[in-house]
Amino acid sequence: MAMSWFGRKPAADRAVGDRIRGWAAAACGDAPETRFSVNEIICRDPSCPGTETVILVMAPGAKTRALKIARPMAEVTEQDVLQAVADSA
Repeated sequence: MAMSWFGRKPAADRAVGDRIRGWAAAACGDAPETRFSVNEIICRDPSCPGTETVILVMAPGAKTRALKIARPMAEVTEQDVLQAVADSA
């Protein structure tokens, strides 16, 4: 994920994150009070897949869940998100 000179995400990255956030919200039941954070990280641990997308699901009164998808944000599909939600249940 690229950053601009002023630390803001380019519009394309925001659009990808918004799309993933929408899929996660729908897969988790669309509760309006639940918040989602979508980030792309590069894990340097040999057991990690390298670049992965992490979706944090923050529901009031519940422990934050981290949904991990072993691919860059731009490559994440709706099916990936559905599978990550199913795997975390």
